[in-house]
Amino acid sequence: MNPAKFTLHWCVLTCLSLACLQADVIVLKDGDRVTGSIVKKDGQTVTIQSKNFGAVTLKWDDIANLTTDQALNVVLPGDQAVKAKIQTQEGRIQLASTGEPRLVEPAQIIALRNDAEERAYQRLLRPGLLDLWTITGSLAFAGTKGNADTSVITTPINFARASRTSRTTAYFNSIRSSALVNGVSAQTASAVRGGWGYSRNLNQKIFANGFNDFEHDRFQSLDLRVVLGGGLGYHVWQNERGRFDAVGGLAWNRESFSPAAKPAFTRSSAEAYWGNDFSYKLNSRTSIVQGFRMFNNLSESGAYRLNFDVGATTALTKWLNWTVSLSNRRLSNPAPGRKPNDILYTTGLGFTFAR
Repeated sequence: MNPAKFTLHWCVLTCLSLACLQADVIVLKDGDRVTGSIVKKDGQTVTIQSKNFGAVTLKWDDIANLTTDQALNVVLPGDQAVKAKIQTQEGRIQLASTGEPRLVEPAQIIALRNDAEERAYQRLLRPGLLDLWTITGSLAFAGTKGNADTSVITTPINFARASRTSRTTAYFNSIRSSALVNGVSAQTASAVRGGWGYSRNLNQKIFANGFNDFEHDRFQSLDLRVVLGGGLGYHVWQNERGRFDAVGGLAWNRESFSPAAKPAFTRSSAEAYWGNDFSYKLNSRTSIVQGFRMFNNLSESGAYRLNFDVGATTALTKWLNWTVSLSNRRLSNPAPGRKPNDILYTTGLGFTFAR
């Protein structure tokens, strides 16, 4: 063989060998082998980024041998943390960092994170005041011209900030519509809903929460409703794709009404509430959120309020999305002459901003 060709072939083979060596390797108990870059171990699953197959998730208990080319952030019992390359040796795991290598049992590895995952974890653990906020919303207009002139404006906006220990939310939703028919102008809808909520984990499953809601609905003769409440919640299910929480507690409700043919009146009541919060990421582009609250009046037997909200968001670009939302409010004892149910629904283009 020509010496130049031989040298070239040798260089190519050497580079390929080095490329194979410079990778994390997982060998499963059934003999399958996965190479790539380990992203994290969370609970009993390990995620490795493979060049050919993308992100691959494996069960920790199915791994027979593990060797890393990169130094990972290893979390051990007692919140011990060490950055080390790891390698399986006779059923145990060797942590190679500064100083003497350390052997631990596989069950002692609570978490593994590469540098990018570690930065994201620390940011969630100790976020700045302006960190972790996600804002979604839209401003939609609709109307007609001709025999009837109509206009509709809707403005649903939601704020959410979730860390590893707490969750803060705020929302604002309004609709205003009017119609001009045969020279007669009339307002056909006018409602504004808004509020905020805060919850903080007490342990892995139980959390405390508080909230404050405001509502105005002209066509229910509701001038203003103010609700202040708080209680406890339970994380029924949660993972990277979503969560399902059950909540319950007590609230105070003050509402003012101005019926057209009756004197204005104000009433206050204590309430017991229960319900749920649900969110789920259907795929990389679409996610849904849903919330339900039943408020049973403790001051007037048999009276109640019901709140139900559901929405879906589909990302079209990094910041542009398509949103659909429905918000239902039911009051068992409305102002005289008014219906107990009001539904507000919106759809259209919106925006998402995440920090």
